[in-house]
Amino acid sequence: MAKGVPEQSDSLFDTAAEEAEQAQAPLAVRMRPRNLDEIVGQGHLLGPGTPLRKLVEGEAPMSLFLWGPPGTGKTTIAYVVARQTSRRFTEISAVSAGVKDVRAAIDQARRELGMTGRQTVLFVDEVHRFNKAQQDALLPAVENRWVTFIGATTENPFFSVISPLLSRSLLLTLHSLTEDDVRAVVERAVADERGLAGRARLAPDALDHLVRLAGGDARRSLTYLEAASLLSADITVEVLEKAVDKAAVRYDRQGDQHYDVISAFIKSMRGSDADAAVHYLARMIEAGEDPRFIARRIVIFASEDVGMADPTCLQVAVAAAQAVEFIGLPEGQINLTQAVIHCALAPKSNAVVKAIGAAVSDVRRGLIGQVPNHLRDAHYPGARKLGHGEGYQYPHDSPNGLVRQQYAPDEIQSRTYYEPTTHGAESHFGERWSKIRPYLRGEKRA
Repeated sequence: MAKGVPEQSDSLFDTAAEEAEQAQAPLAVRMRPRNLDEIVGQGHLLGPGTPLRKLVEGEAPMSLFLWGPPGTGKTTIAYVVARQTSRRFTEISAVSAGVKDVRAAIDQARRELGMTGRQTVLFVDEVHRFNKAQQDALLPAVENRWVTFIGATTENPFFSVISPLLSRSLLLTLHSLTEDDVRAVVERAVADERGLAGRARLAPDALDHLVRLAGGDARRSLTYLEAASLLSADITVEVLEKAVDKAAVRYDRQGDQHYDVISAFIKSMRGSDADAAVHYLARMIEAGEDPRFIARRIVIFASEDVGMADPTCLQVAVAAAQAVEFIGLPEGQINLTQAVIHCALAPKSNAVVKAIGAAVSDVRRGLIGQVPNHLRDAHYPGARKLGHGEGYQYPHDSPNGLVRQQYAPDEIQSRTYYEPTTHGAESHFGERWSKIRPYLRGEKRA
């Protein structure tokens, strides 16, 4: 249902009322930035001349979609826009609101606009959860600019938001906070009067652990910090472990643990031990390793250690990497786990990496040669006079799709790079290649 009835909205930015309300609020709420300059991260959206700056500095209402992972500041930006422009702030949660709530919030905004001239920021959290009818109910307010509409979503709005609403709004993409961003948020909360006001001391290793636990989510970092501060004014790793019920994983992303664990992870998948591979995956995730780094390693593995033995492995790995970018953590760990298990249990072949390695080695040794004339580009004027393309036979004109003609330069015509294994699907590719290669080289018919 809608949050922010007129009495609440009118007093929301009144200093005394706000201070009283915030005194009892969670740390993450108390530390919510009051202006754009206090927002940590999202520099690409906050610089001079950016649409967000223009919205805050201008008078005209504007509709926005804020798309990004959890904890990146979507609610904060909506709050700051309302605060800095002295607009009413009304929040609707798409998880529980219906069409009736949407229309009531819009009617309320129109009355306020008509009676006082004061504009309203209508913030819809998790807007992707609205169905078509609920999104349609927003259209008149957006089109007629009765409100400054801001919709927050963790899902791709091109798939989850109706096109009429999206086309009338500006889409801003928020990025996951870096470790330095989260560190700055935590340090500010420890020192700031609105936060812990210096009443708690955060040990350096506890700060590092807290930053890893946050996983780029500023709100999570402040929630954990507040929980730890309730246990002790001297926040150590041990206190933090008790507060969040999560053991600290000894893992230095720049040191031996990083290299040892990722090495064990790769070797476990190569050795087809799915249990061990999933263990090392969990260890990296819990230690705060960048999930994009893990995803990249899985994508590399899919071709380097599986290759043509299971060509679908690369598709799964790439899909998992895209899913991590799309939804982030913690949900993205499920996609990574699926890819890890697929890679671990897939038949193995390193024939692909051996093939490119051998070819690159020959090229670096100068074994290159000229492209055969019949394969050269013959489309530009004068190419035919040079003999380019002359004698080329189009494979699709052949009944079996193969033509016996030379493709490689003379210097490497006898070289063999791809040597398929008999593992998994590669056995089928190998069988076909064992017939095609000699046929193309004139040794026998395919």
